[in-house]
Amino acid sequence: MLATPTGDQVTVKADTASTNASMTVLEFAMGPMQGPALHTHLREDELWYVLEGEFRFKAGDAMLQASTGGMAFGPRGVPHCFQNIGEAPGRLLVITTPSGVERFFEQGAEVLSDPVDPEALGALGQANWLDFVGPPLKVSDPL
Repeated sequence: MLATPTGDQVTVKADTASTNASMTVLEFAMGPMQGPALHTHLREDELWYVLEGEFRFKAGDAMLQASTGGMAFGPRGVPHCFQNIGEAPGRLLVITTPSGVERFFEQGAEVLSDPVDPEALGALGQANWLDFVGPPLKVSDPL
């Protein structure tokens, strides 16, 4: 289990080595109202499956909502983010293809401080084919 830049937890379920570089599977445990900053994956498509809780997803101009058992999709090259909008912790399964995004979290656990320096986060993102392009939903579109 690794810490995310938002202070939540991510568990790598499948990585580059175990999937012949075809996909990465991550499980996020996220506190209420938590979620990442708006970002763009330059090389991965991303599928979100809600294991537990209530989430909202922004992909481009679309805003989607899903609860336990629901899913949404964030294509590569499209700015996106998500947020746990429930009052309790939530769990989200994230599948990216091709693989590799796990390196962002592994390296982040080593180099990011608390609180996270935006410049360090941006540099880590760029090193892993991610561009941070805006704030999280709790800032840009509060409930």
